[in-house]
Amino acid sequence: MPELAIASDQLAAEFRSVSLRRGDILALDDVTLSLPLGQTTAVLGASGSGKSTLVQLIIGLLRPDRGTVRTLGEPIDFENPRPMRRRIGYAIQDVSLFPHLDIRSNILLPATLCGWSDAAQRERLDELLHLMHLTVDVLERYPHELSGGQQQRAGLCRAMMLRPELLLLDEPFSGLDTMTRKSIHEQFLEMQQTSPVSTVLVTHDPQEALNLSQGLVVMKDGCVQQYGAVAEVILNPANDYVRRLSTALAALPVSNG
Repeated sequence: MPELAIASDQLAAEFRSVSLRRGDILALDDVTLSLPLGQTTAVLGASGSGKSTLVQLIIGLLRPDRGTVRTLGEPIDFENPRPMRRRIGYAIQDVSLFPHLDIRSNILLPATLCGWSDAAQRERLDELLHLMHLTVDVLERYPHELSGGQQQRAGLCRAMMLRPELLLLDEPFSGLDTMTRKSIHEQFLEMQQTSPVSTVLVTHDPQEALNLSQGLVVMKDGCVQQYGAVAEVILNPANDYVRRLSTALAALPVSNG
């Protein structure tokens, strides 16, 4: 597979011959991959294909057994990962809002830990509520008092709090009903128009990948099958597995404009 010629300082993440075992499972097998800044890249594959492992390596939650990972142009400092992680927003399927904190405190937590002033926190909070179509009345409530969609929006607000250079989304919408998911997709696309941020989106849903992303990584059994622009993957599949997926993708309606 030809390598994309992109300078390191223009990359969200870069993998070079990366392999990683998780127990008895070879989660990633000799992965070489460059994910560019300035777009949403969907990582698409079935459960167990290595999608989440890829994202956890980008943010330094896992360390590869072999090979190298660079995030935002720099090697990960596993002894002191906090400076790099402050440049990254991270949201996952189960949201991970702290149940003992109200929504205001949950969203503001990254800024509080970083020592932002009260005024800066309030200003950013107002921006995020507007972006995610959340009303101020949710701020005094606790996670268990919100709907699944409201929880996901609050989780995205927290992930975006520090104005990250890179947003990592690991199946953040998969537990939602169809209508709520469609609504959050629309708000995500609106956010990318008004406050764009480079994003890596893990999903098993071809429709979600097609609607929300410009780049596509197709994974199977810990290996990258193909990556490139969405249209390129659809029109020029690299193998039979991608060809079957491309046929399904080509039949789907596109709503990302």
